[in-house]
Amino acid sequence: MPLSRPEDFGTEASGIRSNDYCAYCFQNGAFVGPNTTMEQMRDFCVDKMVELHVMPREQASKLMTEVMPKLKRWAGKTSS
Repeated sequence: MPLSRPEDFGTEASGIRSNDYCAYCFQNGAFVGPNTTMEQMRDFCVDKMVELHVMPREQASKLMTEVMPKLKRWAGKTSS
């Protein structure tokens, strides 16, 4: 998710902005849905991108499949 507006950023436990995570993923110093798998998050993101008319489902799915394993939360984790 592009982090361009203040409300796009997640928050640390102290309430300050997290520069690493978006508001959908990280609030008050913790992951939203800590048991969410990378695949579940990918599907959520793809659905949101399609809903917001960012790009077609096939393109969004390809992009998220390539990008998600590189994000800090998912780096080094294997798909299940």
